[in-house]
This record gives sequence, structure tokens and C-alpha cells, in this order.
Amino acid sequence: MMALVVVEMVMVLLIVVIVVVMVVIMVLVMVMMAVMMVINVLMVFVMVVEMVVVILVVVTVVVMVVIVVLTVVTVVMVVVVIVVLVIVLMLMLVMMVVMVKVMIVVR
Repeated sequence: MMALVVVEMVMVLLIVVIVVVMVVIMVLVMVMMAVMMVINVLMVFVMVVEMVVVILVVVTVVVMVVIVVLTVVTVVMVVVVIVVLVIVLMLMLVMMVVMVKVMIVVR
């Protein structure tokens, strides 16, 4: 009788140990799943951050290009204004010379 009771106790203990191991494995699997989920969320976050960084870089490059174009345009405008001023001055000088010649001729 005692042997049977001991065998039954051992069997019950084995079953309990197996159940505990199963539960521990289940909990570990759940934890692994949660960790995987967190890693996936972090990966998505990193992807979003990379996208934002790329967009910022593109925006800065566009802004730089716009600034360069604006500076070139302003320089061209200044050169054009200077050329026009020089031409106007030359014309004025020519006019003055012509006027003086005309005055001399009239006198």
C-alpha cells in the first residue's frame, strides 16, 4: 500500500512539475512575444525618425539651393543695375559733349 501511495505521490509531483514547466514556458513565450512587439514598435519608430531626418535634410538642401539662387539673382540684378547706370552715364556724357558742340556751333 505504502509503495502505491508513494508512486501516486511521485506521479502527482511529476504532473505538477510538468504543469509548472508548461506554465513557465508559456510565460516565457508571452514575454518573448511582448519583447518582439516592443522591438517591432521601436523599429517602426526608428523608421519614422529616419523618414523625418531624410525630409529635414531634403528641406535644408532645398532651402540652401533657394538661398544660392536668390544670391545669384541679387548679384545679377546688381550687375545689371551697375551696367545700366554706366550706360546712362555714358549717354549723359555723350549728350553733354553733343550739347557743348552744338552750343559752340551756335555761337
